Amino acid sequence: QEKSSCLSAALFGEDCEISRDQLYELLKYAALGKCHNATQPSWCRIYHQSHLAGVVVIVLHEMSQLHFYKFYLQFKHLRRVFRHRFTLTPSANFLASLYGEGANLKPQNTAQGLTSASNECIPKSSNLKCDPIIQKYGEKKQGLTSYTLTVAEQKRNDYPTKGSPKCKGYIYTECDQQRTDRSPLFGLDCEMCLTAKGNEVTHVSLVDAQGQCLLNELVRPESTVVHYRTRFSGITPEMLLPVKTRLSDIQTRLKKLLPPDAVLVGHSLNADLQALEMIHPSVIDTSLLFARSEGRRFKLKFLAKAVLGKDIQCEQKLGHDPAEDARAALELAQFFIEQGPAKVAELNLEMLLATEKLAEVSQKKAALQPQGCMVQKPLTEPTHLSKPCFLECLQVTGQKPLLLGRQEPDSSGLRQSNLSTSNKQILQKALEDVPLSTFSIIQFSFGPENIASHLLAQLCEKVGRKLTDMLTIYAGPFEESFCLKSVKKEFGSCGPIRSLRVVTETYQPYVCIQYEVLEAAQLAVESLNGAEVAGSCIKVQKPVTLSVGTASRMLDCDVLIKELELDVENEGVIYVAGLKKSLTETDLREEFSQLEDLETLFLPKDHQSGKHRNCCFLKFQKSQSAVDALEVINGWTMKGSKLRSRNALASGHLWRWIWQMNHNNGKQRRNVFYKKLEQLPDFEQDLRKKVKKLDHHIKKLYRGLQNNTLCVVLFPGVNSMHGSQSGLGLMGIKDDGGRSAC
Repeated sequence: QEKSSCLSAALFGEDCEISRDQLYELLKYAALGKCHNATQPSWCRIYHQSHLAGVVVIVLHEMSQLHFYKFYLQFKHLRRVFRHRFTLTPSANFLASLYGEGANLKPQNTAQGLTSASNECIPKSSNLKCDPIIQKYGEKKQGLTSYTLTVAEQKRNDYPTKGSPKCKGYIYTECDQQRTDRSPLFGLDCEMCLTAKGNEVTHVSLVDAQGQCLLNELVRPESTVVHYRTRFSGITPEMLLPVKTRLSDIQTRLKKLLPPDAVLVGHSLNADLQALEMIHPSVIDTSLLFARSEGRRFKLKFLAKAVLGKDIQCEQKLGHDPAEDARAALELAQFFIEQGPAKVAELNLEMLLATEKLAEVSQKKAALQPQGCMVQKPLTEPTHLSKPCFLECLQVTGQKPLLLGRQEPDSSGLRQSNLSTSNKQILQKALEDVPLSTFSIIQFSFGPENIASHLLAQLCEKVGRKLTDMLTIYAGPFEESFCLKSVKKEFGSCGPIRSLRVVTETYQPYVCIQYEVLEAAQLAVESLNGAEVAGSCIKVQKPVTLSVGTASRMLDCDVLIKELELDVENEGVIYVAGLKKSLTETDLREEFSQLEDLETLFLPKDHQSGKHRNCCFLKFQKSQSAVDALEVINGWTMKGSKLRSRNALASGHLWRWIWQMNHNNGKQRRNVFYKKLEQLPDFEQDLRKKVKKLDHHIKKLYRGLQNNTLCVVLFPGVNSMHGSQSGLGLMGIKDDGGRSAC
């Protein structure tokens, strides 16, 4: 039986914001698998990628996360099918950032129809913070001592260290003086041959900070040579015949050459020190310095070319030159220290490496061409290539990516069609062409760009008002001399309160409470309506708001709450309030450990103070386990505090977005043109119809996809003079039932 592909993503709470690079990472792996340097995404996982029937990306231009929640009820198909959702930052050139294409690609007539561009066209990472180098060292320049390996790092990377049982008999360099940022750097490299003992040194080179060679010696191994490894070591039997220098001689010379505060630099230097049987306390390893994800390492040859522009370890030479390698490693470390992590990250080394591999594929294919054919030599210089478009990699393997919708430059490398802007025409063409392509990008439009951006401020205002209504409750009536502190404590047990004020315009006092999360407001209505609070039997209800410029009421909050509860993103998730703020995430995991099938716990924080809130979200592997947990938790006392719980409404990325909208609402309202706002309701009905049609188009396209197809729907976000709004992504792998799997 054929295996089904599956998608797993930990998009919960604070982890729901995904960068363009991370999205590119997902699409590249989904399209290419492990070939062409594609690796599993760092933020989600695709199981059985080789069984994917295809990848379809649906782009909804001029739309953002704001549009999705403004027209939430109209996006009926999207919210009921895609359980994995994430926030995107808006981008000026969305498609280019989506599939990795350089901004100014110039087509070249190579055999494979690849594209190339000058080094100036290599885009800087849209989010350097996601680069492994920045994550490890930060963005600021630091001295060399910040890049030397700690003792723990040395042990983890198999460096010989003092006191290690494996290093008995090893010679210590006795360089024990305190290191400073002015300590001298020395490049070290060894070549080894395989002997009866194992790897033994046969050639050693040491260079100083100016690149001058201080030591360059052949060494006679103690044991019989089993394999000279001439291709790499450059050592032949004839070369070692006259050699009398032994390892002990090299150890003595190195001890004399190295000053007390010397810092050794090398590429995978642990292997050299192990072969030298020496221990040195301060080292910089360039294979670890130029950090990559998932423990991978760049080769020295690649780094020398990409960073320094130098060719080393050339094939025409007999083996490696240890002096050349030592000098290259030293210069790489000097470049990193002088330029700083941010400049190194901007080199886009991962992209250059992928492009280099792509060029190698081109060379191999060109070599297979029959003699006599005119074939232009493929480009092999990584520093002269743009950020690689993985769609080009698909073309190299004989697959044909598809782009439908807006016109793109011919240099995009995609099959394109001359289509009008009609979404219906795009849909019809997609239904015909998508089954013929392994990777498709389908672009639908919300409307003319100027109208869409013009409406942004008005839509933002209306959504902000609606959210305020949903987060607000009115409680009362209370006695004239009621205790406000008691009211705050009782209603605070439902969740974090944003504001509380006493309404005195009524005959008896009422309290208006605005919460920070939807679940808290709903829980207050459900659990405290009709309860006795501060000596009064009170009613708790939501406000009733009239829509601007009309006599009709806004969408019923109860309908929206019900639909949010049915949203697939909230399946198996419950909200728990009444927690003591002193409880940590570890404490809560221990307290809730008895709950069956508990998968994840999310403890919200105040984005300004960083302190925990008095509520959390619990995600269960099975929906029934969440239902069972609700019965157990309601009325449960934890550390003297009574807990309240209900089904989640905004557990994923929506929670973060609501907080941002609620926080920025006051600022946005001051910038709204109210005269234009008054004209919006007449136009809003048309917008709802458009969105409903758009949702229907996506539903029809999705139903036509083969099972095991990864489908990603993207609201790119809006970034214009009228304002900026984050984008939204929804994704899933279609299963037999027409719904996204996993």
